[in-house]
Amino acid sequence: MTHFEKAAKFIEKSSKIYVLTGAGISTESGIPDFRGPEGLYSKYSPEIFEISFFRRNPLEFYKLHARLLELIIKAEPGPGHKFFAKLEEKGKILLIATQNIDGLHQKAGSKKVVELHGSAMRYYCENCGKKFSIEKVIESVKEEKVPLCQCGGVIRPDIVFFSEPLKEEDLKMAFDKVKEADLFIACGTSLVVYPAAFLPELAIRLGIPLIIINKGDTQYDQFSTLKLDSSIGEAVAEISKHLTSLYNY
Repeated sequence: MTHFEKAAKFIEKSSKIYVLTGAGISTESGIPDFRGPEGLYSKYSPEIFEISFFRRNPLEFYKLHARLLELIIKAEPGPGHKFFAKLEEKGKILLIATQNIDGLHQKAGSKKVVELHGSAMRYYCENCGKKFSIEKVIESVKEEKVPLCQCGGVIRPDIVFFSEPLKEEDLKMAFDKVKEADLFIACGTSLVVYPAAFLPELAIRLGIPLIIINKGDTQYDQFSTLKLDSSIGEAVAEISKHLTSLYNY
């Protein structure tokens, strides 16, 4: 029996699947892994992703952010996003905790999503908290202007900058839900960014089966129930094939 068939069996018998996703699930949608060799983090000083830099020089930040926005707006959900949206339709998903800020899980139709690092699709005024659409931000960025609120405050993306803490309510939900899971799938993440990397560790300690789908090693491979060292597209295609042939999915 292949690992893909074993994964299909685990998914079929589970009804509370906890999914943790990282950059690898969105690379097939044309959004590069920021931490990869060609990613944004390798081309720019890490300082530009600090909240202190944004507050000192929001225009410089937005010039870079504009490139990301262009990719996100054009991007369509990839095979992984669609696969988990389908599992949610079938009532199998407990929660999708994503480290991505691209909104592609929601675009695929998933509703049980917590965005641990926020979303580049949402914006608000740092001064008064008023919410703004992505269109307002794009309009300003195209004119090479800092997006400003009517109150004069700078509009910022609802993302977690370096040196900012994650939102407490999102973090609490992410950790609490692990305790309810009957299967944990880590997908497209190298599991090196904390505190998200503690989530599979909690699953391991609770004795919850852990499936890791990732091209490349992770620190939890030796503790996983199954490790699928393949692209997300290949993995979900193979798993879907077995779910269809074995269980008429």
